[in-house]
Amino acid sequence: MTPDQLKSALGSGLLSFPVTHFDAEGKFAPDSYRAHVEWLASYNAPVLFAAGGTGEFFSLTPAEIPGIVAAAKEVSGETAIVSGCGYGTETAIEIAQSVEKIDADGILLLPHYLIDAPQEGLYQHIKRICQSVDFGVMVYNRDNAVLLPDTLARLCDDCPNLIGFKDGTGDIGLVRQITAKMGDRLIYLGGMPTAELFAEAYLGAGFTTYSSAVFNFVPGLANEFYAALRGGDRATCERILNEFFYPFMAIRNRQKGYAVSAIKAGVRLQGFAAGKVRSPLTDLDGAEEEMLAALIGPHQRRMAA
Repeated sequence: MTPDQLKSALGSGLLSFPVTHFDAEGKFAPDSYRAHVEWLASYNAPVLFAAGGTGEFFSLTPAEIPGIVAAAKEVSGETAIVSGCGYGTETAIEIAQSVEKIDADGILLLPHYLIDAPQEGLYQHIKRICQSVDFGVMVYNRDNAVLLPDTLARLCDDCPNLIGFKDGTGDIGLVRQITAKMGDRLIYLGGMPTAELFAEAYLGAGFTTYSSAVFNFVPGLANEFYAALRGGDRATCERILNEFFYPFMAIRNRQKGYAVSAIKAGVRLQGFAAGKVRSPLTDLDGAEEEMLAALIGPHQRRMAA
């Protein structure tokens, strides 16, 4: 995809980040991963993010990432595949160029590693990565990589392939300032953990879509909520929030890292051999998996119509 084509795809529907499947030895398990990605793509996801945050990007080696992205591309059909990317500038450039070679449709640039940086440093970091590739780049605004509106405007002026902005800060005042300043120069994605909990607020701030982690294991329900949100059906949104998302939030909040671990548990409960999370994350215990299984019960795995 060209950057403009990716921008259009990102704004055309609900997005998700497949978990990365591991075998009993903790190595990438391509067969079960491809089966899972193929199932997700059948629910009309316009873009899936391979080796992203929910895909345990932080636990992968740079050398593993191209193989994971390639496996997703093999079965995604018309669904675009965007790769996770990050760490320091030089490593991020290596990752970006490696996935461009295997025909990824773009990258999501996650925050750099460990340290805080001034706005000028963030500008130089993102500019170099954008200019190292031809495909589309999205920045993930969170943690130690929060961009101010003027910095983002400079990047858009200097990097034509910077086409997306994903926010994980929850700072509605800041992101509304960004959408007001940048207008349709970028596509805007909500990126808070369990994004549905914040989707209505982000919609009001000019964000037309978001990445749904639970799409990994209840894609039909995720699509139902998204359709209700975009259709202004507040009653349906509130029903699904109360019946599913708030109880899921209670499970997710039981331990640090469960925003990923609970998603992977949900994928296993739907019959996919996703394996365990890699350290430093920990898996749900038996009682917590039973709680999640009861919540998923009405939404057991079924193929899209």
